[in-house]
Amino acid sequence: MKSNRSLVKLKSKETTRMKQLSTLTLLLCIAVFSNAQQQTTWPVLKTYNQEHIDRIAMPVGGIGTGTVSLSGYGAIVDWEIMSRPAKGFTPKYAGVEVINRAPFFSIYLKEENKEAQALLMEGPVPSHFDEGYYGSKAPNHGLPRFAEATFQTAYPFGQVLLRDNSLPVEVTVGAFNPLIPGNTDDSSLPMAVLSYKVKNISNKPITISLAGNIPNFIGFDGKEGQAYQNINTYKEEGSLKGIHFTANENVDQKSPQWGTFSLTTDSEGETSYRTCWQPGEWGNSTLEFWDDYTDDGLLEERTSEQKNNMGSLAIKTTLAPNEEKDIRFYITWNFPNRLDFQNKENVGNYYATQYEDSWDVALKNVARIPGLEEQTKSFVNAFVSSDFPDVVKEAALFNLSHFRTQLAFKTKSGYYLGWEGTKDQDGSGSGSCTHVWNYEQTIPFLFGDVAQNMREVEFAFATTEKGMMNYRIHLPLATKAQSFGLAAADGQMGCIMKYYREWQLSGDDEFLKKNWPMVKKALEFCWIPNGWDANKDGVMEGSQHNTMDVEYYGPNPQMGFWYLGALRATEEMAGYLGEKDFAKTCRTLYENGSAWMDKNLFNGEYYIQQIVPPMHLDSIAKGLIRVVRRLVPDDPQYQLGEGCLVDQLVGQVMAHILDLGYLANKDHIVKTNESILKYNYRQSLQKHPNFMRSYAYGNESALLMADYPGERPKQPFPYFTEVMTGFEHTAAVGMLYEGQVNEGLKTIQDIRNRYDGKKRNPFNEAEFGNHYARPMMAWAGVLATSGFHYSGVEKSMRFTSVPGTYFWSNGYSWGTCEVKKGEATINVLYGKLELNSFSLEGLGKKKLKGKSITEGNLIAIKL
Repeated sequence: MKSNRSLVKLKSKETTRMKQLSTLTLLLCIAVFSNAQQQTTWPVLKTYNQEHIDRIAMPVGGIGTGTVSLSGYGAIVDWEIMSRPAKGFTPKYAGVEVINRAPFFSIYLKEENKEAQALLMEGPVPSHFDEGYYGSKAPNHGLPRFAEATFQTAYPFGQVLLRDNSLPVEVTVGAFNPLIPGNTDDSSLPMAVLSYKVKNISNKPITISLAGNIPNFIGFDGKEGQAYQNINTYKEEGSLKGIHFTANENVDQKSPQWGTFSLTTDSEGETSYRTCWQPGEWGNSTLEFWDDYTDDGLLEERTSEQKNNMGSLAIKTTLAPNEEKDIRFYITWNFPNRLDFQNKENVGNYYATQYEDSWDVALKNVARIPGLEEQTKSFVNAFVSSDFPDVVKEAALFNLSHFRTQLAFKTKSGYYLGWEGTKDQDGSGSGSCTHVWNYEQTIPFLFGDVAQNMREVEFAFATTEKGMMNYRIHLPLATKAQSFGLAAADGQMGCIMKYYREWQLSGDDEFLKKNWPMVKKALEFCWIPNGWDANKDGVMEGSQHNTMDVEYYGPNPQMGFWYLGALRATEEMAGYLGEKDFAKTCRTLYENGSAWMDKNLFNGEYYIQQIVPPMHLDSIAKGLIRVVRRLVPDDPQYQLGEGCLVDQLVGQVMAHILDLGYLANKDHIVKTNESILKYNYRQSLQKHPNFMRSYAYGNESALLMADYPGERPKQPFPYFTEVMTGFEHTAAVGMLYEGQVNEGLKTIQDIRNRYDGKKRNPFNEAEFGNHYARPMMAWAGVLATSGFHYSGVEKSMRFTSVPGTYFWSNGYSWGTCEVKKGEATINVLYGKLELNSFSLEGLGKKKLKGKSITEGNLIAIKL
């Protein structure tokens, strides 16, 4: 029964119905043809059945912009768009708490001679929401849903297939944000593209109406702020139409919670909307909306002075039998303020400087989405169709999503920084922590300009005139970058290697020269009195703060191999710049250190630490010890000792990535990998005693951080019983480089089995926070299995000689390389590739004399 309806509105709607009927025949004739041209197929790498979707939340957003997430069952969750993490936050419409009315997208269905119905375009509510003091804790818990859901993905594309035997339609809920390697700007858009493909599986025409509903939560980010009586405005410009959500005048315009967001569409159909819902007690506000919506699929405007008013946008259309239409919505946002963690100064968001507001984001980008979508598909299709093992592709591609969360951001001054990870409502581990970010290998090979920018931050801002690099970089950079006052041995050495990597990939000599003096000082810092290598013998003996959040005292493989790698990288850079004496110094130290480690630290199975107590605090240089109170000078605790460390070869892994060769005896490296598997691997963790955090447990398989076949220190480094995926990926990549392929792949598979959608989110390998930076080491699995090396300095490229088709990227251009017997075909799909030589491992090198291959072209090379 209708309530509060005017006769005028009733007649208006009846007139609309008649017009629809009069054009129905025409629609049936042309719809299938015209709509077929609109459809687009997204690539799929992995499918999760309904038993494995409860924990899935795929982040959707650009680099440095924040995200929303597509859940495994089709809901839009985790609204992290206000410059802070907000895991689990879904904004609520004002009203009764128990209703939990949150954002939702719904579908109205009307079959001939049947009563209309409506339901959410979501699958069943996950069971972990079932129990609460008011019943279900799920957002929108009581509203109808589809009976079945399946999740398909090849990041950044996510699709939820909704099916229900009682319904005449199938719906595919899709979400993505453009991701184009080498094109940072278009991969940094503050928006989520939502695709709702509705297919009529009956033999009769069906009328449908899709509605997006979002409360205006500006002023509250899930942790700070409050609800306001904000302003929702319906707007139309050209083909773009939608609800623009703006702030009440009382929202602090300098707060991170101040900004705008918009819900828009450019899809064809009859548009209706509400800028607010009618107020009501209990569940009456939703009831009134539902009655209006299910009456005819059209929404009528209401007035309200409630806080967090709901804005609704609907598109109504008709489906012919077996026809499918793709109705698209766009969520765009613009929140300009970001407060520095330490000083609470507004460092801003760079992306917000590019737009007036969220409506401007939509105006400038919605029309561009089809082209950007095709480029994104080109990248993903090239990658997923390559002949890498599926688990390597999954680990590399899904961990890439970490970079496009609140993990990383770009300040309004134009510099990229990142947390180690993200807590549910805050960042975790501030200041682009060098000893964590050393491990990620994703950004430099996909977005070279971002990697160069991050190296600029480390050497131009965070490194002092004496060469000490602050391993946490405070903001603002101009005044606080060096205020942390502590150096990490592994972090600093890794940054030197990364600087070499960015120079090699870009071939940019000006980049090398710009910060070379500081790179050089960063290495020389090792040799200061009471420093890491005070006696300048190529071996680190001093107080070495590191990624285990403690100081190691005495020579050890973790810092040792980082140091050897930094010496080799600096030798190459110095030699190129004509500084022969410094290059010779680096070479001598490298050779001494390498021989010493093989002789004194390799125990026949793996590399160990020789604990050398500092004896007194005065023997430790300033800035090299974090927590003085922990130090027992003649018996330091939290050491590795004779343990078998899971990532003891991380510096060697980095050297392989950089094509710097072996840093120590090859046979020792291979044997060490075998020992890591022998001692650190657990088929089941059910009986394993872990005294710290549990990122894996029960009947799961994993590599432990360390194992002690022999004597164990009374109190080893704090994480020795834990399991952390970034370190496991490092060990796995090391195995792949040494030809221990099955072992490396099994290690990666063990990780991904734990992130199966049922137990954990496949897009969130956690460590000290969600979406942790270290697991982005996974991209190196792509490099190791393809044998890919590229030098923009020499303009050389190399691949494995194993036949297959391999995706490649150097941070500026990308494509595929098809390898056959004695020949290869390089296809450039984006950018421009310049080559002086090309090699296949074991088959030799072909000189090409300055060959330039532009986008869309290929070259065949016979060796």
